[in-house]
Amino acid sequence: MIKRLRQFFKIVIFIIVFITFFIGFKGNLSAQYPAILHPLDSLTTAEITTAVAVVKREKKLSEMAVFPLVSLQEPNKNEVLNFTPGKPFQRKAFLVIYERLQNQTYEGIVDLTTKTLSSWQQIPNVQPAIVSSEYELANRAFKADPRWQAAMQKRGITDFNQVQISCWSPGILSKQEVGAGNRLCRGLFYYRGERWNYYGSPIEGVLATVNLNTGKLDSFVDSGIVPFSKKNWNYDIKSLGQLLSLPKTLKILQPNGKSFRIKGHEISWQGWNFRYLMHPRNGLVLYQVSYKDGKNIRPVLYRASLSEMVVPYGDPRPNWAFRNAFDVGEYNFGSLANKMELGKEIPDNGQLLDAVFADGNGEPYLMSGVIGIYERDNGVLWKHYDYNTQRHDVRRSRELVMTMTVAIDNYDYNLNWIFCQDGTLEIQNELTGIILTQGTGAEKQSENDVYGQLIAKNIIGVNHQHFFNYRLDLDVDGQANSVMEMNVNALPIDQKNPLGNAIALQATPLTKETSAVRDLDMKHSREWMIVNTSKKNSLGAAPGYMLMPGNNSIFFPVEESNIRQKASFATHHVWVTKYKPNELYAGGDYPNQTLPGEGLPKYIVDDESLTGQDIVLWYTMGVTHIPRSEDWPVMPTHRVGFKLVPRGFFSRNPSINLPESVPMKGNRQ
Repeated sequence: MIKRLRQFFKIVIFIIVFITFFIGFKGNLSAQYPAILHPLDSLTTAEITTAVAVVKREKKLSEMAVFPLVSLQEPNKNEVLNFTPGKPFQRKAFLVIYERLQNQTYEGIVDLTTKTLSSWQQIPNVQPAIVSSEYELANRAFKADPRWQAAMQKRGITDFNQVQISCWSPGILSKQEVGAGNRLCRGLFYYRGERWNYYGSPIEGVLATVNLNTGKLDSFVDSGIVPFSKKNWNYDIKSLGQLLSLPKTLKILQPNGKSFRIKGHEISWQGWNFRYLMHPRNGLVLYQVSYKDGKNIRPVLYRASLSEMVVPYGDPRPNWAFRNAFDVGEYNFGSLANKMELGKEIPDNGQLLDAVFADGNGEPYLMSGVIGIYERDNGVLWKHYDYNTQRHDVRRSRELVMTMTVAIDNYDYNLNWIFCQDGTLEIQNELTGIILTQGTGAEKQSENDVYGQLIAKNIIGVNHQHFFNYRLDLDVDGQANSVMEMNVNALPIDQKNPLGNAIALQATPLTKETSAVRDLDMKHSREWMIVNTSKKNSLGAAPGYMLMPGNNSIFFPVEESNIRQKASFATHHVWVTKYKPNELYAGGDYPNQTLPGEGLPKYIVDDESLTGQDIVLWYTMGVTHIPRSEDWPVMPTHRVGFKLVPRGFFSRNPSINLPESVPMKGNRQ
């Protein structure tokens, strides 16, 4: 009897272990190969592997070939809009392949269903984004060059391992570099010593450019020795010594769970519904943003993403004048995303999501925790207090934030998509990290340092700007949209306006692409609105969504400057184009070593109609950064953004029917 019981228990234990193993195995398998539910779902590891294998099978690539980009080939827009769950759909991958030895760039499209190469073409005279393996190649080339070694030794540096090298795209090219057509990157050098914050010790005066095709230096400049800071600028707890007292714990609790729902790549919250994708170039992309208005699901946006950004530096001296970073197209912004932590980049009540990318060899890899989503309090949503009746009506505001954070060498950027209960969608960029430093012998600010500010002894922060361009494919209540410019005017004193207090709104349609290249105008409180003129709201007006700018700047490089010609998108705040699926990047498809005039200037050459069309709004916002000592050694976060606000889209305040929340009991002091 006892023997039978033992056998019975052994069988039971075996079954439990087997079920546990099977569930765990299935869970791991589903994490690596998630179900593809929608045409806009991200590529899986299996799909990336298939796409690269098909290209290698169909084309004889050299051992030096790299894959700067592997991403979803976005399907036809109308097919996506007409998609219904359960219906079969095509899956394709888009690949950029660079053959270093031949200095040639190719684009391929792989049909993932049939596992065939459906498109292959060489793209002449372009350079794709820099891939990670090229940083190591450049490092070896710099340190092996006798001129570079002599320059370091002249500065008292004999251990070359103590030199940290930052590799930049070449930026503005000389005439000789343009004519040669080689793939280049430039090296910036810092003395690291025993410190991890090496940005405090720039080795000024040395600039080297490596030819990535040959692995040899293309040019070398040593303009003379400049003292560099020997101070330890580390800012970890161990380095700082005495710290401020820690604030008392502040926790955001959701004891009943989160209010948003995630199903695959689809998210719904408080009337909002949208899809997301982590793109290796754009970063976090939103698709099919809609709002449930009563029983009606109303489209607002089809696709929204960061399109390009440029960071021009304002020092004209040869070792600095080339410096301008196109962080989206030159470095693949999305692939530089950081892993985040609960309670740090996002609050404890948030949720972290993963993404799958391909490395330079085309191998897929998982990036965990690079997307964050959370709810936060935002003060009062709406309120009124009536003195006569002492009636007090108030609702607190809740926001849904979807975020990512990226480190690009010295700078850190957080991109936030913020959904509000009043139908507003806000985009907010956060800039932090370490400013790009310049070595100097000065210990006090001099009148001669007009291109930067002394932020510490022997360290200058160079004046610079950050310009971000967002591509917003708005489909307001459908695709038949038009764009209006809204200007507020003060009317002159006359018989109708005897006191001179009249304020009038003038709405002007922008009917063609070339006439829709516009700039901010504070004097007229200028804003822009995308409307659907084929529909009317309850008051007889066309429903719309309005672009409400936030802080902004003008692009300071002068008309004849090289960077102004290369970064034309930053020279105006607003562009509007008729939708074309391949017009995705404000600075052009290949901004690395590109010629002037690519991107938006080319997109508007055909000057298409913008009346009752599927149109795309491009918005550029800028930050002019004149560094200050308080930005060092790591700068406090600076925020810049804009809003898409409903105007005539709803018949009333869409948050008026929000129930009143029950206050949590707390201690009163």
